[in-house]
Amino acid sequence: MTLTALDPVTALVVVDLQAGVTGRETAHPIPDVLAANRLLLDAFRAKGLPVVLVNVDAGAPGRTDLRPEGGSFAMPPEATEFAPELDRQPSDHVVTKKTWGSFTGTDLDEWLRAQGATEVVVTGVATTAGVESTARHAHELGYHVVLATDAMTDMSPAGHDYAVSSVFPRIGQSATAAEIVALLP
Repeated sequence: MTLTALDPVTALVVVDLQAGVTGRETAHPIPDVLAANRLLLDAFRAKGLPVVLVNVDAGAPGRTDLRPEGGSFAMPPEATEFAPELDRQPSDHVVTKKTWGSFTGTDLDEWLRAQGATEVVVTGVATTAGVESTARHAHELGYHVVLATDAMTDMSPAGHDYAVSSVFPRIGQSATAAEIVALLP
């Protein structure tokens, strides 16, 4: 479905664009993803719309095939620093999470509701982890969800493509950063 309108109070949620993540090899070049995010950030800030910068500083404790021993783990503090290209502002709301999704165990839902937000634009890394988990949870909480497909990437090209083509149409609408900016109220 083509994005044709945005709610009057639409929030931008930027997921995991931080030092410990942006240095990894990704499906799409990180400089391009950061540039698309900066376009959105500048536009949302200029309109006085809510901006949320999310970073991750730990992992959920459950056992997985990749971590069969389970247990929580922490990232070093320098790995949680936001990419300088985001130009963090005092008005940005910062959420630090310990799971893939930005809502679990954080104040994100309460903060967004206090701002009057009814819609979220989700961007960041990784498409199949932090971005998708955040978007799914936002949808389940009743927010309208927009996914800025050129402002996100994944470590797996196939994973990114699957999320964009098969998962995102079920939980929201997708558009480019420029298309979203053109529709800001």
